[in-house]
Amino acid sequence: MPHQSMNVSGVEVTPLCDAVGPMGPAIRRPLAELFPGSGLQDEPWVLHFHCYLLRDAAGRLTLVDTGIGGVDSPASSWAPVPGTLAGELAAVGVAPADIGTVVLTHLHSDHASGAVADGAPAFENARYVLQRAELDAAQGETLDAFVTPIKGQLHVVEGQAEISPGVHVHFAPGHTPGHQIVRVGEVAMTGDLVLHPAQLDDPAVRYAYDDDQETAARTRAEVLGGLRAERAILATAHFSDPFLRL
Repeated sequence: MPHQSMNVSGVEVTPLCDAVGPMGPAIRRPLAELFPGSGLQDEPWVLHFHCYLLRDAAGRLTLVDTGIGGVDSPASSWAPVPGTLAGELAAVGVAPADIGTVVLTHLHSDHASGAVADGAPAFENARYVLQRAELDAAQGETLDAFVTPIKGQLHVVEGQAEISPGVHVHFAPGHTPGHQIVRVGEVAMTGDLVLHPAQLDDPAVRYAYDDDQETAARTRAEVLGGLRAERAILATAHFSDPFLRL
């Protein structure tokens, strides 16, 4: 069942847990290698794969990220497929056709695989919001699996944009070239800006699978610094608890 919702600035934010499990052997590495300089001991790293449903006062629905997808998704080589996003949505009375906007924080397979089903957009009535830099960098399997099937519904933004009343996206590059986060009032849905609590203690801790580790660390420090000053609430993609007040 979905986690407890939070109401903020007139928008209901509901965390949806698509899956829980460790990385598969295709990409699993010791924590000290995944987060160099962190001093983390090698222990199982159990990931929670959170998406977020936003419902405003007018009933408009926005989905932030789409999870790991089905058994044949591009995430199947390393993530605990199939994801349960459809069931999580159904549990709160939402069908895929009800979603008006889908925000993809980035095009990694654990965030975008659920965007497509049987070669077509899984959310048939939604526009898919993506940063221009992320679209421009897409190639190969990423382009074929995620971008091409939804190209008729793409809504491309550059930098900060209000994509629904009270819902804003912000460019936060490094993890991928066009990584973005989503803000609703005091809540920030951070995608893969922060992967492990060690990076909250020290934003300079790198992550092995960041596309540009230097840019990611700089972005993380800047964004977290601003959010801490606000005492904002993080809504993370992979922590066990979806909400964390800074």
